[in-house]
Amino acid sequence: MRLLLLFTILLASLSSFAQNRGIGTIRASVLDSTTKQGLPEATVSLLRGRDSSLVTFQVTGGEGEFMFRNVAEGPYQLLITYVGYQTLRRNVTITAAEPTPNLGPLYMATEAKSLNEVTVQGAPVVIKGDTLEFNAGSFKTQPNAVVEDLIKKLPGMEVERDGTVKAQGQEVKRILVDGKPFFGNDPKMATRNLPAEMIDKVQLYDRQSEQSQFSGVDDGDREKTINITTKRDRRKGVFGRQSLGMGQEPPSGPTRYQGQVGINRFDNGQQLSVIGSANNINQQNFSAEGLGNGGGLGGFGGGNNFGGGGMGGNGGNRGGQGGNSGGNSGLPTGQQTNLTRAISGGLNFSDGLTSKVDFSASYFYNNTRTITEQTSRRENILPSAALRGAPYPDSTNITNRQSSSVSTFGNHRVNAQLIWRIDSMNTLRVIPNLVFSDNVSNSLSDSRTASNRGTPLNSSLTNYDANGRGVSGTNTLLWTHKFKRRGRTFSANLNTTLNSQVTNGFNRSKNEYFQSITNIPLSSSITGGGSLTGVGGLFAANINQRNEQQTDAMTSNLNLSYTEPLSLAKTLEFRYNLNTNDNSSDRQVFDFDERVNAYTLPNERLTNRFDNIFRTQRAGVSLQTRRLKYNYTFGFDVQDANLQTNNISRDIELTRYYLNLLPNALFTYNVSRNQRLMINYRSRIQPPSVNQLQPVLNNSNPLNIQTGNPDLKPEFANTLNINYNNFDPTTFRSLFASINVNQINRRIVNATAFNSAGGQVTKPVNADGYYSITGFLNLGRSIDWSGQRVNLSWATNGSFVNNISFVNDQLNKGRNLSVGQRVSINTFWKDKLDLNLSGNVSYQSAQYSLQPQQNSNFLFTSLNAFVFYQLPGRFTLTSDFSYNANSGRAAGFNQRFALWNVGVAKQLFKQKQGELRLSVYDLLNQNRSIIRNVNDTYIEDVQSLVLRRYVMLTFTYNLRKFGMTSTRR
Repeated sequence: MRLLLLFTILLASLSSFAQNRGIGTIRASVLDSTTKQGLPEATVSLLRGRDSSLVTFQVTGGEGEFMFRNVAEGPYQLLITYVGYQTLRRNVTITAAEPTPNLGPLYMATEAKSLNEVTVQGAPVVIKGDTLEFNAGSFKTQPNAVVEDLIKKLPGMEVERDGTVKAQGQEVKRILVDGKPFFGNDPKMATRNLPAEMIDKVQLYDRQSEQSQFSGVDDGDREKTINITTKRDRRKGVFGRQSLGMGQEPPSGPTRYQGQVGINRFDNGQQLSVIGSANNINQQNFSAEGLGNGGGLGGFGGGNNFGGGGMGGNGGNRGGQGGNSGGNSGLPTGQQTNLTRAISGGLNFSDGLTSKVDFSASYFYNNTRTITEQTSRRENILPSAALRGAPYPDSTNITNRQSSSVSTFGNHRVNAQLIWRIDSMNTLRVIPNLVFSDNVSNSLSDSRTASNRGTPLNSSLTNYDANGRGVSGTNTLLWTHKFKRRGRTFSANLNTTLNSQVTNGFNRSKNEYFQSITNIPLSSSITGGGSLTGVGGLFAANINQRNEQQTDAMTSNLNLSYTEPLSLAKTLEFRYNLNTNDNSSDRQVFDFDERVNAYTLPNERLTNRFDNIFRTQRAGVSLQTRRLKYNYTFGFDVQDANLQTNNISRDIELTRYYLNLLPNALFTYNVSRNQRLMINYRSRIQPPSVNQLQPVLNNSNPLNIQTGNPDLKPEFANTLNINYNNFDPTTFRSLFASINVNQINRRIVNATAFNSAGGQVTKPVNADGYYSITGFLNLGRSIDWSGQRVNLSWATNGSFVNNISFVNDQLNKGRNLSVGQRVSINTFWKDKLDLNLSGNVSYQSAQYSLQPQQNSNFLFTSLNAFVFYQLPGRFTLTSDFSYNANSGRAAGFNQRFALWNVGVAKQLFKQKQGELRLSVYDLLNQNRSIIRNVNDTYIEDVQSLVLRRYVMLTFTYNLRKFGMTSTRR
């Protein structure tokens, strides 16, 4: 509400603001005081003399010239800034007698410090339309830093420990290099493999679909994107990083190693990169695309998370059943929860083959072996009369679990992009991506469940082995055509997605029930017409089964768009969409036959073949209006949907039809050159997956049996997004704010039933009442302190989620509130001290309508300090310290610990391109991982095995050879 009030005040202030047309002109040239040469791209701000408020600003031209026209009468001050030079101020007055004062040349003196290189640039942050542009030279990094280190210093942006980049509270999905893909769509490939010193600008924007970029009419399909532009003198040369390190856990623990090879050859528009790495210290310089598909191993949620129980594996409840995803609190995204050995390598190529054809392609292979050991405590929230037939009305089941797993994932990824500008009117884009994967896992789980009074309910020892292989890919064909009339266009876009997975699993478990099992009471409204009473027989004492599952999915999405200009300011778009989503799943389960010592007994209850086709046709129209200060788009689509399900094993076919009206709207207001407000509303239909629809019982976790629901309906979602960006070039103050509201009708949620022995059956159902509100606010400022630039950042985030679920036929509303505050300071003091200080406080509250007495609040606090210091004799010192404290959790999980990494390095060779480093990871030997998972029906604390203290000696060589003669014709 406060942000909305702020927006209202801003708009009201602007509407009431009036300005008289000026009579004066201020012109001059900015020159170097020593060389007398013009300084291009210097920032010249015009301030009012009475209060130093900003009137406008410019960037000087190639000879250092600038001009302000139509300046009103009165006193003013010119503020001129340029990196490497002292700030220059000059008073100037416009009068009727002297409307064009003669300023003469304005000379700027260099700062009194030694600089190896002076980077010419303008303001640190500039808003250009819907793009936020950061000048890399305004954010100093240490020698041989990578792009990831630079991004950490940009206001409104952060990098998690696993390398995930977030901008204005949202994850960045794509990073381009000079507008071209770098190893496909994997952001980490660019952030962790390219040096920061070659970066000129970092451009942040919400990337529209290729079709929208061409037509100019926004379709609402956006993803947070960063485009890295390189310095012109760094676009031709050879560079890369090679390193090798060996170490050990003291006193005589496992050997630790890491190695990296990277060579890049840029020749203006041509890019060629070769990279490779291997380590066993949890470093992944790539995104885990294709690793551990949810639903891949074991079908429902994956075998590696013990049947979708949410134990920190792959998939979880949301991946397996499409239920209510919980929230994690207490640790940053990407906090280490395992021990990982990773081997990877790849090749990237990009070039303009001809004047009309641009081509880029990459191949990447990765193989990871992950060891996970976890201890957890889960409190299941039940109705007060949940255990019908039990001698007491317990309201909570408590499950303590110890688990371990070893998983090996490998995949081959191939990406390509071809852009063919056929002629001035036609362009063709072809973008194929393909992933081949192999997965093997073994997991062991030992769990015990008791009532909140301590009465034992059950115990289970489960060993699950799985292996699988699969292929997945996408392909985009986009043809765009311009007509002779400006603004009249036609485009056809065909997107095809393929996903085929084959898995084999072995489920061996020994289960003991300490209470007699009564039937699970569920009404037909929850079971969708069927009954789950009598399923107590599924909770077997011993299970020894083999399962085979093949899932195939093919999606084809055709978009046709025609735009007709009604005037210079108005454009009408007509569009048509045909989407076909074809899914099939074949799951076969066999019990072990001791007579023949083989898995030969078909289990009909757990076996099922199922097909699902979801086909939609959508036609719509949008009207876009563009003005100098604002633009808006209003439109709607009419969608006809057809959902067909075929339960081959049960010989049941169902067909359903849905007709929906999907409105959309977009409003953008350019408050000023450096202020922008955008409001975006979209509606969409999300169909259920084949796993959610398939009515097959899955007992990968013998105490948490899951099943699909063929009666599921598609979700209908409404999304409202409000973004506001503001940057003041005179004070370098920045403000980025966003609010996101998401409301879903027919939300696919979990219906869970518990029996008297603590066993449970989970099934997805549709329900209304889900909504979420998230907000993000970042305030940044760059100040001068004793001639040094200090960057300050204040980031606030919050969210409220109203979840819906059913427990034993009773409605449960789970309300999760989270608020986080982060404050950070960073500076590069006199080119010797790189200092980054930050503090973070996260508060989360979980409330349940079913059992209010189980409501809980918990807090996570962290203090972080990173120091890089240039010592005499080419020695450097680095220290990375993090203090973490948890409170409000279960007994044994309220822990405080410090993670301290220290390194001393010697810079080698003439240009300091070599480095020999001795580092100690987790100097205090206190590293831990503690995560709280909050779901609609449970609260869970998980502690994981993590990498502990080790010492490593590493040699690194940074290849830098720029400005070579081009070999291109």
